[in-house]
Amino acid sequence: MISEHDRTRISQAIHDAEKTTAGEIVVVVTRQANAYLAIPALLGLFVALLVPWPLIWFTELGPSRIFLIQLVVACGLNLVFGWPRVHLALVPGSIKRARAHEAAVREFASHGLSRTQGRTGVLIYVAAAERYAEIIADIGIADRAGPAAWQEIIADLVEAMRREKPADGLLRAVHRAGVILAEHAPPGAQDRNELPNKVVIL
Repeated sequence: MISEHDRTRISQAIHDAEKTTAGEIVVVVTRQANAYLAIPALLGLFVALLVPWPLIWFTELGPSRIFLIQLVVACGLNLVFGWPRVHLALVPGSIKRARAHEAAVREFASHGLSRTQGRTGVLIYVAAAERYAEIIADIGIADRAGPAAWQEIIADLVEAMRREKPADGLLRAVHRAGVILAEHAPPGAQDRNELPNKVVIL
């Protein structure tokens, strides 16, 4: 998803942005926010349960033959639905967005962004498979900037992912988040780097 060279570039962009603000920026990139195991499995089971009925109504096959056909269909669907592209395509977009949002909230908490001095931490979260991006800003900065500013950054980042240029999108997102932080959370006399600047890849 993100090459080692791109990680270095993004880390440097975080470092440069944080020199102008008391805020902290953390970038987390994951291949997929959730495994979504239940939905394809349930769909395959549902289809397999429907298979015997037309065979019962329109054929003279015995129960053992029908059961064998049902088993073959269930195994075949399990293989097809297990293919990553098909697997993800079966999951409704609303569920993918909800799971990705939940994952972003967990990452915000786990990386200590809610414990920074001044509560000005900002998480830039990307789930590649879902083509989902989110920015979570802590209470010390979120309301000052307003949701529209963050939404513009997210829209640009999602478009970069759609064009398969996530690194470029992340570089712009870090820069623009840094501008917002510099305006609303300027550095103080005792400002220090509280969180690592490296890109977190999951």
